[in-house]
Amino acid sequence: MVDDLKLTIVTLVFDAAPGTAAELLAVLARYVVLARQEDGCRNIDLVQSVTRHDRYLVIEKWESPEAQRAHFDADAMMTMARSCDGLLAGPPEIDLFAGLSAHDLN
Repeated sequence: MVDDLKLTIVTLVFDAAPGTAAELLAVLARYVVLARQEDGCRNIDLVQSVTRHDRYLVIEKWESPEAQRAHFDADAMMTMARSCDGLLAGPPEIDLFAGLSAHDLN
């Protein structure tokens, strides 16, 4: 079992530009499927705001800071970033968290 203190949690918040929510959702959904297959990925979830339907949140859990950093240079991340061109209201909000108590239930 991976030490929870080494886990790295990443959140990415995306606000769709007017009229682009469906296209942005497709880009993010594809990204999640591809990124889940990368080494060191524990899980990635894609959720939509209930109060702002044009806002999406990607929550990623990585086995280590090294796995997370490697992912940021991987094809899935680069392709997603390029595909978001023209679809966002502004730059995504990205944050990193340490997994103090983020173990998997299964």
